[in-house]
Amino acid sequence: MKEMNKANKLTNILFIIYIIAVFEIIVFKLEMPFSNIGYLRNINLIPFNESLIINGKIDYSEIIMNMVIFMPLGIYIDIIFSGWSTTKKISIFLIISLMCEVLQFIFALGASDITDIINNTLGGIIGLLIFKLIVIIFNNRDKAHKFVNIIAAIATVLMILLLAIIIIIN
Repeated sequence: MKEMNKANKLTNILFIIYIIAVFEIIVFKLEMPFSNIGYLRNINLIPFNESLIINGKIDYSEIIMNMVIFMPLGIYIDIIFSGWSTTKKISIFLIISLMCEVLQFIFALGASDITDIINNTLGGIIGLLIFKLIVIIFNNRDKAHKFVNIIAAIATVLMILLLAIIIIIN
C-alpha cells in the first residue's frame, strides 16, 4: 500500500509538470504572455481547413504533433482518475484543449483552431488506449502504473532539459 502511495504521489507530480509544459508549449509557445499585444487574433472554426494547408498540401506534422502532445494526458488521466467513465475522461481532454485555444486567442499567440481541439482530444483518447494496452501487457494495473512512472520520469527530465536549452538559446 505504501508503495502505491509513492507511485500515486510521483504520478501527480509528473502530471503537474506535464500540464505546465503543455500550457507553456501550446499556449505561450515559449514566449512571454502579453508580448504580442496588438497582434491580430485568428480563429478557425472549420475543421481541417486552410490552417493545415501549406503549399497546397496538408501539413500532417502539425496534426501528428497535436495528437502526440496530448497522448500523455490520456495516460495520466486514466491512471489518476481510474474510476471515471471514459466519457468523463474524454471531456477532460476536450476542456483542456479548449482552454489552450481560448488562452491562445486571449494572449494573441498563434491561431485558435477547432482542428487543434479535435486532434488534441484524439491524442488523449490514444493515450487512454495506450495505457489500456500497457495494462494488458503487464497483466497488472499497478505494474503498468509503475512502468509508466519510470518512463514518464525519464521523459520529464529530458523535456525539462530540452525546454531549458530552448529558453537559453532564445
